[in-house]
Amino acid sequence: MSKEAVFTMKLEPELRAEFMAEAQASHRPASQVLRELMREFVERQRAAREYDQYFQRKVDAGRASMRAGRGRSSEEVEAEFAARRAAAQA
Repeated sequence: MSKEAVFTMKLEPELRAEFMAEAQASHRPASQVLRELMREFVERQRAAREYDQYFQRKVDAGRASMRAGRGRSSEEVEAEFAARRAAAQA
């Protein structure tokens, strides 16, 4: 992958010094560590967004089911599982 883009950022001198020291202690260039951190951030953000979209689809499907009259009330669900718990304990 081409590494032609330049990324400039401002940060506290102490943070830069600590970061550079840790990168050196791990025997890796600071730019490599930053690229890894950026890739991890992108992946975490992408996964969170995909989960949010999945969850929204599940909520939408549940709401549509309730509007169509296929849902059950909380009381019905609680009663069913109370009966199941009682049967499991017997």
